[in-house]
Amino acid sequence: MRLLTDRAVLVCAHETGLVGIAASQTLVSISGQRVLVKPDPVAKPIVGCLNANPPAGIKPCTSTLPVQKGYSDFMRIDGRAVCLDTVEGLTDGTPPGSHKYKVRSPGNNLVSEL
Repeated sequence: MRLLTDRAVLVCAHETGLVGIAASQTLVSISGQRVLVKPDPVAKPIVGCLNANPPAGIKPCTSTLPVQKGYSDFMRIDGRAVCLDTVEGLTDGTPPGSHKYKVRSPGNNLVSEL
C-alpha cells in the first residue's frame, strides 16, 4: 500500500468529482511532496461531480465525510496516522450513505507500507 501525498488524486464514486486535498503536516515529504495524515482527506471540497444536474431532491457530491478505512495502523507522523492508497469514505452526495470517495492515484510511487 502506497503512502498518499499532496499530489494524490481522490475522486467521488462518479469518477469525475475531484477532491481538493492538502497536507497538514510539514515534517515528512517524498520527492518534495508532503505525506497526508489523519484527517487530511476529511471535509474537503469535491468539484466536477458527474451528478451535477441531479433530479429534484438529489444532491451531487460536494464534500468528503470522515474516512472509513485507509489510515495506517503502524506509521505515524507527529502522532497522526499516515494515509494509504486504500483511503475511502462517504461523500455528502444524496441519497445519504450511497456515494464514496476513493484514491485514483497515490501521488507517490516510491514509498509503501509493508
